[in-house]
Amino acid sequence: MSGDKPKDRIGIDLGGTKIEAIVMDTQGQITQTERLPTPKDSYDETLETITSIIGKLDVPDDLPIGIGTPGAVSLLTGLMKNCNSTFLNGMPLREDLAQKLGRDVRIANDADCFTLSEASDGAARNGASVFGVILGTGVGGGVCIDQKLVSGISAICGEWGHNTLALNAYQGEHEPKPGRECYCGRIDCVETWLAGPALQRSYRDETGADLSAQEIVSKAISGEPAAQKILDQYHNLLALGLSVVINILDPHTIVLGGGMSNTKSIYSEVGNYLDRYVFSDQVNNKIVPAVHGDSSGVRGAAWLW
Repeated sequence: MSGDKPKDRIGIDLGGTKIEAIVMDTQGQITQTERLPTPKDSYDETLETITSIIGKLDVPDDLPIGIGTPGAVSLLTGLMKNCNSTFLNGMPLREDLAQKLGRDVRIANDADCFTLSEASDGAARNGASVFGVILGTGVGGGVCIDQKLVSGISAICGEWGHNTLALNAYQGEHEPKPGRECYCGRIDCVETWLAGPALQRSYRDETGADLSAQEIVSKAISGEPAAQKILDQYHNLLALGLSVVINILDPHTIVLGGGMSNTKSIYSEVGNYLDRYVFSDQVNNKIVPAVHGDSSGVRGAAWLW
């Protein structure tokens, strides 16, 4: 198609439990939505489900598609990589869908799509530079400059979840004990300390009780000392992790998504720790929750066009 931006665009979020498709206009208004369950561990069935869901939309034949996936397209091979839905790894998803659907297709990591959504018309729409953070079952991130996604030379820009968290630089009470193994094979990745399951592990190590992250936060609000200790440690660790991003990128806005982003104390407490780690006499970076919530990923996929 021509270099002109389309009047409408299709966004698809390829999630672990559902595939969601939307049609979005240039004003960011969603005009159509369809959802189907994600097939389990089957690449061919996933292609068929995406084809089926597109068939349910009332759209012109040449309307382009943006897809958010739990991984990225290798710029070297054109094949999928780094997908936690492992059946996608090594597969030519973009090429197969373009051929199957007869449409132009763009693919980006779901955290990148989240960031693009919030930078385009969400919580960070007035920020010239944006770092988007997913704090969910895992930890991901993305970067937008002037509302344009930055992918990087290896398509891993923003993947801070698998940086090693510098626990030896931790300042404050409740010092964490290093040595957490990550599924990626490294030790003490950011994800092993800041994902929702990481908070659960910290509380379990402290008390022996196995509670959900939401339950731990509720107990902290209610005044339980152990929960307050673990949540305070989490705030400090999040500041430590984000300080690396701020020292390198110094983004205007850091926007948070994922289940842990619903923890209100993050927005009042993390800033109190940042000046311990950021190499500046003042920290002006805004840390805000996402506006579009669970819809940010699929909206960002549509904004790829």
